[in-house]
Amino acid sequence: MKREPAPLTLLDGEPAQTPWVCVTLRRVRGSAPREQGACMLVGTTQTRGSIGGGHLEYKAIATARRLRARWAAETPAEPHLESHALGPALGQCCGGHVELRYEIAASGALPVPAPLFHLQLFGAGHVGRALVRALRPLPCHIDWIDEREQEFPPDAFAPEVGGEWPSTLRALAVDVPEAEIATAPPGAFYLVMTHSHDLDFHLGETILRRADIGWFGLIGSATKRARFLRRWRERGVSESALERLVCPVGIPGIPGKAPEVIAASVAAQLLQVAARTG
Repeated sequence: MKREPAPLTLLDGEPAQTPWVCVTLRRVRGSAPREQGACMLVGTTQTRGSIGGGHLEYKAIATARRLRARWAAETPAEPHLESHALGPALGQCCGGHVELRYEIAASGALPVPAPLFHLQLFGAGHVGRALVRALRPLPCHIDWIDEREQEFPPDAFAPEVGGEWPSTLRALAVDVPEAEIATAPPGAFYLVMTHSHDLDFHLGETILRRADIGWFGLIGSATKRARFLRRWRERGVSESALERLVCPVGIPGIPGKAPEVIAASVAAQLLQVAARTG
């Protein structure tokens, strides 16, 4: 059995805001609330995305709506550029300098950023579900894998319009989860948190025998780590491979074992690793 859904999509059910104006941080020098390339869409009454908030964004929204009204009578509408010194001009403490570009947007969809990482997540239990929800707003690809189809939320396979799952998530109900490891791209992240210690062990060994993993986390205690390391050594897994194991997972110092707490801690850890390796 292997059930692989069609790509998931989130469709916009909001009232029409067209034409949208796209505001992009075209250039950033010094300290600024967002990075170069960040953008937002400004419609009649709504906005999507952010260029960092504060007074800069407040002014940018007002400018975008003035331009929108003017461009309604212009064909074609020429892009508009503005420069802002964040400290003296806008009273923001960042102190940097930004250049904004305003233009009519082709659609109401924000540009899709490059993925931060590709994660193979094994386990659709309580923590797995909480982690997928924590990662949902972030630009990352997730292969969510479990033997038990009934453990996945139903709309993970057939999301309704306006559902909660992003197009970068693939929910896979498979008979042999280990076989999916070979399909991951070089540098992928792996996180194992299944319902079975035996399955965790076999998944971990298969992952550690790949030479190109980006990160490997295993949910569990220090005792579980020691037991698995001993058994993997007996099965010939190299010490250099074993050094890549992260167990327990999550940022140290965050107490609590509720699924949502663990998920928040692990999501932050994944972002840290992506920042180091990206």
